[in-house]
Amino acid sequence: MQLPFSVYMGWITVASIANVAVALTASNWNGFGIAASTWAALVIAVALVITLIMIVMRRDVAYSLVIIWALYGIMSKQSGNSTVFWSTGVSIIVIIIALAVLIIASRMKKQR
Repeated sequence: MQLPFSVYMGWITVASIANVAVALTASNWNGFGIAASTWAALVIAVALVITLIMIVMRRDVAYSLVIIWALYGIMSKQSGNSTVFWSTGVSIIVIIIALAVLIIASRMKKQR
């Protein structure tokens, strides 16, 4: 993908996830009795899965960096909530590892 489109797509993904969360909160959705921090961790997991799919299928580094940036913002604002803090931190690490594998594999392929 081209860089501007990748960055835009990353922000669209983040905004879509955030907008769904805001809409559910505004409608006083009770989360089926599940704690808000658990739902936040699940939403972060969804962002992680989408990002890993983009890495594997599209080899999109820029998209992934946007998601890392957004997750870091969430992590820094939610440092008092251990569930959200750790789920974002682990997600960031998993994305970085996936990007590192992608870059190393790409370089090894070029050297052949």
